[in-house]
Amino acid sequence: MENWIHWLDQRYFQISLKQYALAALILIAALLFKRLFSRLLTRIISPLVDRTRNTFDDLLLNSLRRPLEFLVFIAGLFLALQVLQLPSKPVNLELFGNALLKTLFTFNMAWVLFNAVDLVEGTLGHWAHSTGSPLDDHLLPFIRKTARSFIIILALVMVIQNLGYSISGLLASLGLGGLAVALAAKDTLSNIFGSVMILLDRPFRVGDWVKTDKLEGTVEEIGFRSTKIRTFAKTLITVPNNIIANTPLDNFSRMPKRRIKMTIGVTYASTPQQMRRAVNDIRAMLQQHPAIQQDFMLVNFTEFSPSSLDILVYCFTTTTNWALYLEARQDVCLRIMEILDQLGMALAFPSRSIYLHEPGPPCAPDEEEFDSHTAASAQESMS
Repeated sequence: MENWIHWLDQRYFQISLKQYALAALILIAALLFKRLFSRLLTRIISPLVDRTRNTFDDLLLNSLRRPLEFLVFIAGLFLALQVLQLPSKPVNLELFGNALLKTLFTFNMAWVLFNAVDLVEGTLGHWAHSTGSPLDDHLLPFIRKTARSFIIILALVMVIQNLGYSISGLLASLGLGGLAVALAAKDTLSNIFGSVMILLDRPFRVGDWVKTDKLEGTVEEIGFRSTKIRTFAKTLITVPNNIIANTPLDNFSRMPKRRIKMTIGVTYASTPQQMRRAVNDIRAMLQQHPAIQQDFMLVNFTEFSPSSLDILVYCFTTTTNWALYLEARQDVCLRIMEILDQLGMALAFPSRSIYLHEPGPPCAPDEEEFDSHTAASAQESMS
């Protein structure tokens, strides 16, 4: 027995075999407890989480399962190093052990944050799908990759610092490099911020009919850098997002109703009675038309134009579809023509009347009276 005790007291690298054996037992116990903890999560916690209707707890458990199991192993390794009492001379193994623990703990925390990105993405994903805009769905992977890249870089910097290296020079070089990259990618970054503004403001969606001062068409695709618009000539225009986000834009697809505005000019041969009847009949026709909104309309005799008597017709259709709107507008125009035809009124067109008078030689009194009557009634109209 004494031989065994003496043998266990033998030291290698200033650590006894007893300490090595106890540290190994602690690590084995940590691995066993890690496995037991995994079974506990799988057989007890997971069924309870699956019973809930909320998916948040499922995502939370999946993101924390592996890091928590690894945290059990880190705790066992910490106890094992405490038992070993690593020496600091001739090689500073104690510093190495502490750095190893800090590195593993940093890695585990980064692992938690890395998985938490999936948790945030899953939560935002439900909101993105409910908006109906594909830009949200496209932006989520970009946010996920950016967040994970930032977590990895931050973890690497912390690991380098835990290993005893100075990160001041590294941060300074990263700052200068980041400035250079930012200047080189200024347009790309502005387009990305333009995409974010389009996401937040939602001035248009895919399929909307939009118009700016330079283009008009249907939005076909919204990307991170640019928006593609299909014109009515079937050409495809690609517009950078930073430009379209700062351009006044008219979205025809957001109209709740479409407007009909026209001026109907009838000839000056129309009588006041005909004008009153025309205005009333046109207003009555619009009030009974199934494709016309009844909340607001205007039909009035408005102006004596140089060539016509003008009637203003101002109303809105119940549909916003372009083809159905044209059908409704056409039917309104035809019914107005029928009303005017029934009243014996004619549509006017631009015209001009010219009166010619040629003075003749002096004539006898009888002839003078005849010629004056003839001159007063003779006129030539050119139109």
